[in-house]
Amino acid sequence: MNGDTVQPLRLAVVSAGLSVPSSTRLLADRLTEATRGQLADAGRDVEVQIVELRDLAADIANNLVTGFPSAPLAQAIEAVTSADGLIAVTPVFSASYSGLFKSFFDVIDNDALTGKPVLAAATGGTARHSLALDHALRPLLAYLRAVVVPTAVYAASEDWGGNGDPLTDTLPRRIDRAAGELAGLLRHQAGPAARTPDDTAVVPFAQQLAALRPV
Repeated sequence: MNGDTVQPLRLAVVSAGLSVPSSTRLLADRLTEATRGQLADAGRDVEVQIVELRDLAADIANNLVTGFPSAPLAQAIEAVTSADGLIAVTPVFSASYSGLFKSFFDVIDNDALTGKPVLAAATGGTARHSLALDHALRPLLAYLRAVVVPTAVYAASEDWGGNGDPLTDTLPRRIDRAAGELAGLLRHQAGPAARTPDDTAVVPFAQQLAALRPV
C-alpha cells in the first residue's frame, strides 16, 4: 500500500431472512458490527451496504425467467460483486440454505465472486441443522470461487438467550472470531477507489492464510 489516502472498504451484507424482525438479519447485523469494529481497530473505515433478499424475491424470480434483472436487483448484484468483502446469511430450511438465498446467487455471474473474502452464516430453529454450513453453504460459495473464512457462524434459537455461562454462550465468541478472520483478509486491501482496471488478480491462497494469523 502506498502513501496515498486509504479508501474506505466496501462490505456487502446479504440477508435472506423472510420475517420482520428476522433472526437472520439480527445475526447479519452483529457480524457486520463486529467486522466493522475490528477493521476500525486496524485503522480502516468501512462502507456497508445491506441487501435484503425478501424485498427482491419477485425481482429474482422474474430474472430467472427472463434473464434480465430489474433496476433494484441490478443494484443489489452490483453491490455484492463490487464489494471488497461479503457477509452472507441464510435461514436453514430442509437442512440447507433457503431457496431465495440460492436463487439470488444463481443470477450472479459464476466468476463475479472470484477471490472475494466471504463470511458465511446461517440461522435455524435447532443446532442439529448447523452442519448445513459445511455441507451446503460453504460448497456453494467455493463453487463461486469465493474465499470463505474458516469460521462459519450458525445461530440456533437457544443461542439468542444466553445465560452468562462461558461454556455454552459461544455465539458472541464465534461472531468475534469469524469477524476477525474476515477483517484479516480485508484490512490489507487498498479499497475500491484506489484500484486500477488491472487490479483483478486473485490473491494467492498462502497469502490469504497469512492474513488470517493474529498480528
